[in-house]
Amino acid sequence: MNINDLKTFLLDLFFPKFCIHCKREGNYLCEDCQSLLSICEYQYCLCQQNPIRIPPSFQKGKCARCQNKNLNGLYFALSYKDDILVKKVIHFLKYPPHLKELAETLADILMNYFLISNFNITYFKEEGIFVPIPLEIRKLKIRGYNQAEEIAKSLARKLGVPLAVDLLIKKRKTESQVRLNKEEREKNLKGAFAINSESPFFYLGKKKTIFLIDDVYTTGATMEECAKVLKEAGFKKVWGIAVAREG
Repeated sequence: MNINDLKTFLLDLFFPKFCIHCKREGNYLCEDCQSLLSICEYQYCLCQQNPIRIPPSFQKGKCARCQNKNLNGLYFALSYKDDILVKKVIHFLKYPPHLKELAETLADILMNYFLISNFNITYFKEEGIFVPIPLEIRKLKIRGYNQAEEIAKSLARKLGVPLAVDLLIKKRKTESQVRLNKEEREKNLKGAFAINSESPFFYLGKKKTIFLIDDVYTTGATMEECAKVLKEAGFKKVWGIAVAREG
């Protein structure tokens, strides 16, 4: 038994994990409860109202109505709107008790989504760079980690995709998005993000496809603002990957 295995064994012995849904001991989300989650089989366009289902073989992620979006398209595994369990898992990752290990579970769910939807994951390896949505310093200090970055780290490791945690930065404080409508969210985020031109991925990324990683896609204001900043800096293709989507 190596030192990491011993550490895990001792932590599980003295601080056992219990499923946040059924309270069974073993994991924060047991396999039985994971099976209750309805993973999407398809991809949809970026429209907030009545998004259109897009065939897996289609190379574009937008319909005629959302062509003006900076984001090229979005992949998401779960519906956030009416699923209490999905909301509970993401809440426990972002808020007390801050169950950081749930990021690994959410990355596994995304992997299942890619398999179910028949997505060509070799494209990620050959052409992609993962960029987590950055978190402002104040929230990072409170939480101790960026949940989007933790999901991105796990997903990058599973897929063998480069991870650029320093390419995109959040340069100013913003209000909580929770109670804001679409227009208020867009105004709140305007000018909040910037490109770090000193990142080793600054030039490399322009030849690749950037995949922005986040936990929830609500109105799309955050990813859209990040995609705008990236495209203004010369990045050609910017897609989004979210664990769950609101609409």
